[in-house]
Amino acid sequence: MNDVSDATPGQLQDPDFDLPMGPRVALGLQHVLAMFASNVTPSIIIAGAAGFAFGGADMVFLIQMAMLFAGVATLFQTIGFGPVGARLPVMQGTSFAFVPIMISIVKSSGIAALFGAVLVAGVFHAALGAIIGRIRHWFPPLVTGMVITAIGLYLLPVGIKYAAGGAADFQMNNPAWGDFSRWGLALVVILVALGFKFFTRGIASSAAILLGLIAGYLVGVATGAVNFGGVAKAAWFTVPTPFKYGIEFNAVAIFGMCLISIVSAIETVGDISGIAKGGAGREATDRELAGGTYADGIGSAIAGVFGGLPNTSFSQNVGLISMTGVMSRSVVTLSALFLIVCGLIPKVGAVVAAMPISVLGGGVILMFGMVLSAGVSMLSSVTWSRRNMMILATSMSVGLGLQQVPKSMQHLPDWLEMLAVSGLLPVAVLAVVLNLVLPEDAD
Repeated sequence: MNDVSDATPGQLQDPDFDLPMGPRVALGLQHVLAMFASNVTPSIIIAGAAGFAFGGADMVFLIQMAMLFAGVATLFQTIGFGPVGARLPVMQGTSFAFVPIMISIVKSSGIAALFGAVLVAGVFHAALGAIIGRIRHWFPPLVTGMVITAIGLYLLPVGIKYAAGGAADFQMNNPAWGDFSRWGLALVVILVALGFKFFTRGIASSAAILLGLIAGYLVGVATGAVNFGGVAKAAWFTVPTPFKYGIEFNAVAIFGMCLISIVSAIETVGDISGIAKGGAGREATDRELAGGTYADGIGSAIAGVFGGLPNTSFSQNVGLISMTGVMSRSVVTLSALFLIVCGLIPKVGAVVAAMPISVLGGGVILMFGMVLSAGVSMLSSVTWSRRNMMILATSMSVGLGLQQVPKSMQHLPDWLEMLAVSGLLPVAVLAVVLNLVLPEDAD
């Protein structure tokens, strides 16, 4: 057998079927290309929030850890051990859901507090595997749609600032901020990505944003906007260092990260259900859902020890499985190994970190827009009774309104103020509580 077409439908729907190496490599690369840009982007954003130099050694390190521990967490899902792992083709990557609260933690408490919170929240996330089935009803499409929409809305200004030249230049009132030399690079990314997405098929369409970033990067090289000094200095191989930035256990940071972990766990349950339905035409088993949640949490906890950010299942890869109809976990296992190799080579991270910030801005405008559209898509399936409209109105108005006017909470204790103006947490908490307490017949 040398091709996917030689396999029977039953074999393609079997997670334990070992696909031949040729199509396995091609499909595995497709999975990596589809998630690569989204996986490293949160690390770049958090590096910026922490005050690390754009393209500097610290940013390179965080990018490395994003690749390395996305691969490790993916192996936990595909191969598993004991009760850990769905043992399905679940691709893991750094979660955008945590970005708003991580920005708040880094700015208010420092990066050591962030990694302490990632570690503890990862353990908490794993523990949710034992009860995930019983709390799933807390997160109907109304709630999950609102939370994901809020993430997208919170992050959109980040994309605009990056495209115009970066938050640092904005704060310094750099006169070049927002000029065409910056926006031109962002527009190259957007236009090329849209072209590949809608006028090609297969790998090129799946990796449209990555190809747009590459096009913008190349234009940046041609126009002198790329500095490869960091690439020359980066080593060819390195071993991860635990607690590189120290570790601090801040109760407020931990509490915020644990709350978002619940949202992330529900997202993973949805993705695993989508893989089972789209790839094998069946419902996911309780063991698969619990195992996937365990892997999510343990992967995140280990990442936190080494300077990685929280991991979750990647929805774009769920779509690939539905499109190809190939459920073989050996494909995604190969993808994981590729990411691990890249994560051990600092020069790969340095090449990514050398990307002009405006190029990244073009990519994240599309990525954050996709997050927003995914939330809107979920909300489109909701029956819009007066009850549901009031839950949406209250949660979004209060949560995002406080984030826009943070001084309105200045008389709260510092720890509560940070949580109240984080944007996402008030939306999530209000949505869950109101959905649970308001009667269904309040129309």
